[in-house]
Amino acid sequence: MKRNMYQWVNEILASPERKALPIVTYPGADLTGGRIIDIVCNGKVQFECIKALSDKYPSAAAITIMDLSAEAETFGSPVKFSDHEAPTVTAPIVTDKAAIEALQVPKAGLMRTEAYLKAAELAAEKITDRPTLGGVIGPFSLAGRLFDVTQIMIAVRRDPEMIHTLMAKCTQYVTEYILEFKKAGANGVVMAEPTAGLLSPAMCKTFAFDYVKQIVDQVQDENFIVVLHNCGHAVKQVPAMVETGSKVLHFGNAVDMMEIMPQIPADVVACGNIDPSNVMRTGSTEMVREKVSELLAKTASYKTFVPSTGCDVPPGSPQANVEEFFSALVDYNRAQATVAKEA
Repeated sequence: MKRNMYQWVNEILASPERKALPIVTYPGADLTGGRIIDIVCNGKVQFECIKALSDKYPSAAAITIMDLSAEAETFGSPVKFSDHEAPTVTAPIVTDKAAIEALQVPKAGLMRTEAYLKAAELAAEKITDRPTLGGVIGPFSLAGRLFDVTQIMIAVRRDPEMIHTLMAKCTQYVTEYILEFKKAGANGVVMAEPTAGLLSPAMCKTFAFDYVKQIVDQVQDENFIVVLHNCGHAVKQVPAMVETGSKVLHFGNAVDMMEIMPQIPADVVACGNIDPSNVMRTGSTEMVREKVSELLAKTASYKTFVPSTGCDVPPGSPQANVEEFFSALVDYNRAQATVAKEA
């Protein structure tokens, strides 16, 4: 469903109530009975999870699963699958300059990425009360999976031109893949750049966010936005993230949002950052409520803030914890409305 996403951002910024945008798709399996292996391989099964979550929770958008292996698999990377965990890349496929120069950029939408595009297409068609966002990997994080994360951290210093060659190919692929989400009817994408969070601020800009900006410049418009996710130690990387032009920035639980929010422009939304593993997956409902309530209270003066999880909530996370996340938000909004009415 086509919608003005710049207006959607402005409505969030102007809303007297806090909206929420947790990255929570895997827990939809509990609502539908779907297996993880089917959710990451079958677009219809994944859509059913997204739809079930959208029917149950008032999230600001419907989001496809954040899978950081599907794009690399299209290049030829080996991937490990499990009924209990997200798929993971198990080995690099390029290890030197010659291999990078010979690497062919695959056509977007092949193999399992087709399932993600189908899930987004169905969600955009059938979930009409909120935008649909596809999930994609960022170009540097894709490069890290193709080359190996540890090795790419060494190579950006020892042979930067080689990595720039790889980044150009990854950027081309991610751009084309995002454009396929746009054709499928999605209203935007959540671009995950976790590996960028391991770089210094200067290198992060050079090797990650300058390339993200190239992508944003080509795909973002009033009907389609980029949500840029960085779950690393991103406090000093915020300026480079802002410079990408992404309309929404998303942060992980490695940072204190109170160090992030003063750096966020008034027309950009910043999301974060309840711990997806130690709180949403293994924490008690009481812990979830405590952490969400604490985060909302700390960020109360920032209209640009939207509560979220720090990353995608893992498979096996209790449905009760997802419910408590939203329950704490409802109670916060109710309390704030009462205060405003009495003032």
